[in-house]
Amino acid sequence: MRRRLIQGGAAALRTIMKSSAPSPAQYLEQLPADRKKALQTVRRRLKSALPAGYTETMQYGMITYAVPLKRYPIGYLGKSDTPVPFVSLASQKNHMAIYMMCLYGRDEESFRKKYLTTGLKLDMGKCCLRFRKLEDLALDVVCEEIAAWPVQRFLEKYEAARGSGTRKPAGSVRAKSTAKTKSALAPGKSKGAFKKQNGTGAGKAKSTATKKSGKTRLPSKKTAATKKATRKG
Repeated sequence: MRRRLIQGGAAALRTIMKSSAPSPAQYLEQLPADRKKALQTVRRRLKSALPAGYTETMQYGMITYAVPLKRYPIGYLGKSDTPVPFVSLASQKNHMAIYMMCLYGRDEESFRKKYLTTGLKLDMGKCCLRFRKLEDLALDVVCEEIAAWPVQRFLEKYEAARGSGTRKPAGSVRAKSTAKTKSALAPGKSKGAFKKQNGTGAGKAKSTATKKSGKTRLPSKKTAATKKATRKG
C-alpha cells in the first residue's frame, strides 16, 4: 500500500503542467501577476520553514526542494540522476499546488485534521494540496508540517514505503539455479557425473551395468512353473 502511494505521488508529479524554466526565479517570472505574487509568498515561507539539508532546484517542471544526490545517491525511485523530491511548488491551469511527498498514511490523516481546524476548505489529492488564492491556503499549517521533517526522518519514511532491501533483484532465482548448474559442471565433472549427482539417468546406468556384467535375469518361480505345466500338457 505504501509503495503504491509513493508511485502515485510520482505519477502526480509527471502529469503536472511542465515549465522549461531553468531556475525558480525564472519560473516565477513567467507566471501571471497574481500567481507570481502568491507563489513568491509561499516560496519565501517554505524556505524559512524548511529543515537544513534540502536543496532548491527545478524538477518535473516546477520549483522543488529535494534531498541532494550527495546525501542520497540512490536517487528517486532508484534513478541515480534524480534527487528525491520532498516538497514541490507549481502553477497549474486551474489552481496552484504544493506537492508534499511526506504526506500519506497516518501523517496525512494528522495533517488533514490540523488543516480543517483552521476553518478553511481542504482540497487535497495524492500528496497534492491545491488552492486558487493565497487566502484559501492554511500556510501556517503547511509550514509547520514541513518544519517537522528533517532529511533523515523523510528518508526513513521514503525507504520504508519503497521497501528498500526487502525485494530480491529480478532474475535472482534464475541466477541461483544457473550458478548451481555451473558448479556441478565445473572442470573435472562430466555431464554423467552431474546426472548421477542429481538422480537423473539412474535407471539407464543400472541397465548398462547389468549388460556389462554379463548376468541375465532369472525367470521367477511362477513363470518356471507355468512353462513346466505347459510341457506336460
